[in-house]
Amino acid sequence: MRFYQNWFKPKLPRLAGTILLTLLITIAVGMFSPQQLPLSLYKISLVTTAGIIGYYLDRAIFPYARPARFEEYIGRMQNADLLFAVAMIRRAIIVGCAMLAIGLGA
Repeated sequence: MRFYQNWFKPKLPRLAGTILLTLLITIAVGMFSPQQLPLSLYKISLVTTAGIIGYYLDRAIFPYARPARFEEYIGRMQNADLLFAVAMIRRAIIVGCAMLAIGLGA
């Protein structure tokens, strides 16, 4: 019965606080320096697109080493938690490098 009670409970989207903070900063930039708003939006779109490209690049390069595959074996397979951690760190490094490359090149 408890499952059904929690299932219908409305939830905020992931990173709702970060989205709100980003909107507030964008509004502040628009108020104090409106000529910089198009440039800020352009750079935000570049970095966001680079993050998405980095994520899908990781999925394409390592199709059989996704973190979720190791997560389901934690507790049943030796070193599954280590493999899960390494896969998460690998994905973070690839996404971060893609974002850094686009951010420095723009």
